Amino acid sequence: MASIYKKRLLLKILSFISVIRGYNILVLVIAQYLTSIFILAHDLPVRQVLFDPNLFFMVLATASVAASGYIINNFYDSEKDLINRPQKTMLDRFVSQRTKLSVYFLLNMFGIFFASYISFRAVVFFSLYIFAIWFYSHRLKKILFINNLVASVITITPFFAVFLYYKNFDTVILVHAAFLYLIILMREMVKDLENMKGDLVQGYRTIPIVYGENLSKGLLTVLTFLSMIPVYFLIFTFEIGKMYYFFYGAVALLLLFLLILYFSRAKWQYLLLHNLLKFIIVAGVFSILLIDVEALLSRVF
Repeated sequence: MASIYKKRLLLKILSFISVIRGYNILVLVIAQYLTSIFILAHDLPVRQVLFDPNLFFMVLATASVAASGYIINNFYDSEKDLINRPQKTMLDRFVSQRTKLSVYFLLNMFGIFFASYISFRAVVFFSLYIFAIWFYSHRLKKILFINNLVASVITITPFFAVFLYYKNFDTVILVHAAFLYLIILMREMVKDLENMKGDLVQGYRTIPIVYGENLSKGLLTVLTFLSMIPVYFLIFTFEIGKMYYFFYGAVALLLLFLLILYFSRAKWQYLLLHNLLKFIIVAGVFSILLIDVEALLSRVF
């Protein structure tokens, strides 16, 4: 009996981590700290940034609200995901819908509580962010074009919280943000190609369902070349240290993306494209360390 209880408990823990996308939350936390240390507050000692209580609570608030966002998204998409991702959905169902909603409200309360430590403006910001995530999941997700654009904005919003905190809006930061937004938008559109079967059954109006796969591929091709515009300026106009290695690699991967996209027809091929874009995003987070390696060593030691 004890062994069965432990197995069920382990499955529930894994299910909960799957629902809140624990991996994505971890990457988000790392991204916020690296962005703060190397881009937004690059003139401050690393220790001062790492142990800044306001930044700490802002990251906690962001992680809590983002996790709650994944929960409410999972809640509304449960039937669609049962078709598109049957194995993941079976794991997610070890946590009941009632429990998911309870944790959703609890995480939002935590998010507002953490934000209240920073300022009233932070409370307003995260309250609006919570509402935006819910409204997207409840209403906007089935609206053609709006779904992709809003989903991408919601994904990139946590970084604007940090920008507002440091009041740093240098042009180079906005160019970085433009590149990230375009890659995230491409990922959202690839997910539509990947999830056509479930979207069609559940009545979602997505670009590949309404206009066909070929138009979706054409738009993705345009977005791919558009994403290379900020890459050009970041490499040849701004000082980004050795991070240009990442952007050269990103261009190579984006060209590979286009090649695979042209021949893609099956779900597994679109999943490969999705993971390729996700790799570019995650690699971009850690490549922030390359902006100024010497300064990193001097600031740490």
